Amino acid sequence: MHVLIVLIVIVLLVVLFYQSTNKYVQPAAAANPAPGAAPVMGGNAPPVQVGWVSNGKLFVQGGYGAVQEISSPYAQQAMDRAERNREKNAWKKDTAFGVAAQGNYRDFERDADPILVSSARFTGDGKLLYFQADHGMGGLFSYDLASGHEERLLHRQQLRLQDMALSPSGRTIYCTMESRGGASHIACMQANGDGLRELTGGDTIDAAPTAVPGAEGVVIYQSAGIGRDQNGGWAAIGHVTLQELNTATGRVTPVLDDPRYDFLSPRVAADGALFFIRRPYEPPQYNAGNVVLDTILFPFRLLRALFHYLNFFSLMYSRKPLTGAGGMPLQADMKNIVLQGRRIDAERALRREASIGGVPSLVPASWQLVRRTRGGSESVVASNVSSFDITPGGTVVYSNGRGMFALDAQGRSSLLSQGDLVGAVLARDGQAA
Repeated sequence: MHVLIVLIVIVLLVVLFYQSTNKYVQPAAAANPAPGAAPVMGGNAPPVQVGWVSNGKLFVQGGYGAVQEISSPYAQQAMDRAERNREKNAWKKDTAFGVAAQGNYRDFERDADPILVSSARFTGDGKLLYFQADHGMGGLFSYDLASGHEERLLHRQQLRLQDMALSPSGRTIYCTMESRGGASHIACMQANGDGLRELTGGDTIDAAPTAVPGAEGVVIYQSAGIGRDQNGGWAAIGHVTLQELNTATGRVTPVLDDPRYDFLSPRVAADGALFFIRRPYEPPQYNAGNVVLDTILFPFRLLRALFHYLNFFSLMYSRKPLTGAGGMPLQADMKNIVLQGRRIDAERALRREASIGGVPSLVPASWQLVRRTRGGSESVVASNVSSFDITPGGTVVYSNGRGMFALDAQGRSSLLSQGDLVGAVLARDGQAA
């Protein structure tokens, strides 16, 4: 009898803890509105066509005109197949056949794993090249902006590609390819998707390659070493450096290396100047305070695990969950976004960080866009920069995480458009046809 009473008390405590720790989690249906166009803030930047990736979706804006979401026919077909699969499995809902391993009912009304765009580039013939993938398949796609025709150039299982860049001739695509154990390497392929191969190796996170104008086969990329524990798990990630790779000889030459900073997303302008994002390096810290916190929270984490264990059996035998709900699809809130490999507390940033042209910044002012000349002199071009791109004509377009801005010759920013959690920016000279 005493054991039963203790067990009931434990379950009640776990239910209370579960509800208190999940009150900030938003349902998947609470999506933010799609990004839209914004008026020009000021400055004299040349007209450019911009695009950006936001929440795995690709948007394009011509000049200062309307925003178009690029809808992939392949992704739409996959969604249609998922809908047919949901209809086929609808009879399993609210039955023992619909119980998932974690103890909740499977949500057959939930969308299938989405097909997300990771990176894109404009081409010289009025097309877009982009990488997109879901949990099982990934590939390279071409989209004609005028006709809306999509062509699948490369498609493989478990293919994860990011950070697309084109060579000066446009015949070669450089990109980041995910590898086992969390590492990533620089890879290349032909513009039609043929000949995919890795160019770098090692237990490192190599990313964000960019071609050097006038030097076919030379690439500058960012690289960080992975520190592992005795079991092979991640212990730490080193500061991010910039490296130069000659793809013909395989020789790698350090470009920038300072343990105080991360150097991110290199781009080389037509005049040879190197642009990059510089931010302070934050080494991992695990001190006595972390040990105390983990010790205090251990009983609650153990109780939560026990609750899910008991909830599973309740669903299996009585078809009723202990919480009085069948489980709600969860989505990370604004405290769980990641930009440039760094977790960002967006709510805090929107309260404290500076705005650019009235658009709040998601990243701090210490994230600076720096221009480095061939002679080695450096100047800060802009602050609160999360991503950027440079057109062949030399126009710099950057984002603070929520807006896209163009810099004119005097260094003044013009607001081009606003987006929702902008992850990557692409730009080219001239307006859309």
